[in-house]
Amino acid sequence: MAKKQKKNKIPSKKYAKYKVEGKTIKRAITCPKCGPGVFLAEHKNRQTCGTCHYTVMKSKTLEKSKEKPK
Repeated sequence: MAKKQKKNKIPSKKYAKYKVEGKTIKRAITCPKCGPGVFLAEHKNRQTCGTCHYTVMKSKTLEKSKEKPK
């Protein structure tokens, strides 16, 4: 019987959610239910938490202002 090969796990990229500006640290939006350290994922029309599935819908006025004029 052959051994099953182990898959390499992808490491977390939480470091990408922090930005250093001068002497301050800017954090991405965190989940209000889960607390600090759990960030909301950015989607086209919403922000969601992967842990508790908390969702914040983006308003349509913000979406229209981000679109490029034709």
